[in-house]
Amino acid sequence: MSKTTEPQTNGMSSRQRCPQGKGLENIEPLVRSVEETPDPIPTTITGTIPTWINGSFLRNGPGKFEFGKDRYIHWFDGMAMMHRFYICEGNVTYSSRFLRSDSFVGNSEKNRIVVSEFGTLAMPDPCKNIFARFFSRFQPLKTTDNASVNFVKYKGDYYVSTETNYMRRVDPQSLETKEKVDWSQYIAVNSATAHPHYDREGATYNMGNSYGKSGFFYNILRVPPPEEKAAAAAAGVEDSADLNGATVICSIRASEPRKPSYYHSFVMSENYIVFIEQPIKLDLLKFMLYRIQGKGISKVMTWEPQYDTIFHLVNRHTGKVSEVKYRAAAMFTLHQINAFEDNGFLVMDMCCGDDGDVIGDFTLENLRRGSGEEMDKFYNSMCRNLPRRYVLPLTLDEQTPLDQNLVTLDNYKATAKKTKPREVYMTHEELHDDELLQYGGLEFPQINYDQYNGRPYRYFYSCGFGHVFSDSLLKMDVHTKELKVWRYPGLYPSEPVFVASPKATEEDDGVVLSVIITPREEKSTFLLVLDAKTFTELGRAEVPVNIPYGTHGVFNKMG
Repeated sequence: MSKTTEPQTNGMSSRQRCPQGKGLENIEPLVRSVEETPDPIPTTITGTIPTWINGSFLRNGPGKFEFGKDRYIHWFDGMAMMHRFYICEGNVTYSSRFLRSDSFVGNSEKNRIVVSEFGTLAMPDPCKNIFARFFSRFQPLKTTDNASVNFVKYKGDYYVSTETNYMRRVDPQSLETKEKVDWSQYIAVNSATAHPHYDREGATYNMGNSYGKSGFFYNILRVPPPEEKAAAAAAGVEDSADLNGATVICSIRASEPRKPSYYHSFVMSENYIVFIEQPIKLDLLKFMLYRIQGKGISKVMTWEPQYDTIFHLVNRHTGKVSEVKYRAAAMFTLHQINAFEDNGFLVMDMCCGDDGDVIGDFTLENLRRGSGEEMDKFYNSMCRNLPRRYVLPLTLDEQTPLDQNLVTLDNYKATAKKTKPREVYMTHEELHDDELLQYGGLEFPQINYDQYNGRPYRYFYSCGFGHVFSDSLLKMDVHTKELKVWRYPGLYPSEPVFVASPKATEEDDGVVLSVIITPREEKSTFLLVLDAKTFTELGRAEVPVNIPYGTHGVFNKMG
């Protein structure tokens, strides 16, 4: 339990510090079902697409929100739709496909929702008698493989992923759905995040839960590099999903076994992994009760700010968990920006908010509110996420003094104080100036990952949230806290993805890609290409299709 409360800036939460929305427009067209475009179609280029860009910009997200008379409740519930912008020699084509998950196929065959999702519980078969329908609520839930969150890579293969134990391998060029992969067949976990990390040797790291008689655990996973798979392919062995060699390098027991924490991602530097146990709790007793009551999983998540945030530090090479528990005031984080080591300290940058209730609020009913007062009220009730920096001292012993700021490096304002043996309490540094507040805070951070993940860096790219969905693109200089901004009324950009130029000599030599959609005009989508250094538009590729608001994406070189 938290005994110390961290003072908020000027006594205000992040939501209170950002301007209130007024007269916000309706964005219902951005959460409508759309048709797929399986065969690539040409785009219309304005400006210039650099000819050195050669590959596929892949995006994922919900694209179908109903089957027959059944309607999904939450935005996360929509069926996964994959998008591909293929860029080659200054030209761009577009294609899209629904993921042929078991959930999608089963729902389509029955023309109703037969597999439960995050916010929608599948109702019993109406053809069954009343007793069979009642008792079906006591049967185990079928876990969804509707992998609508991200594209991820293991051993050189692309998968689409969500936050269950299932992924789907996919072809990154044709977007064909391949085999379903169950993590629990390779390793003792029953879920994994959609935000793995990659080291420079080609191994992939992720986190997953496990629970049983011995308790609830957060597990750090490692999947080895793809060398063996490449050798097998050369020998003519059948192409198939391969997570062989995956290991659990560390298991962390939940601080509250009946109320484990929800997490969406984790922190990795060159030598450390940090798991952030935050006070968004999954109430396991409620989970069983809500199943009987016919409520979705989203109702099981609760924001409980009476608990501290706990940072668990793990040596990435040995799997050894630090005996030191690093604590901070209650906060909520979905996405980390970067982390790096600096003279005996671990510096962690992440997008944080003061209110973890936000996830359950993204119902389709809320997102489809009318313009003006209705939408303003929803937006103004939401948390605003702002970038923060925490600094963990890595060397503590019995001689380390109590109640003294251990962050001795001149260029950091974050603090860390030893409060008792093997316990440190931290306060953060605001990684922004007041200018950011007018853009509603930020989310979906991206960096020059290949060269700078886990290392000292200067720039990150993100979305500003002056509306319920992102309405600007931002470039932040973490040294000076200066912003560069791309923003136009009525245009809603996707998560920005950085692509380095082939002869890059500086961190921001390259372009930033984002898919821009609008509720104001039908079939007016375009791929935006910004110069990453100046953050000015180089060109756009207009495509005459509707694309719903999505989640995450990657750039696949030479795609």
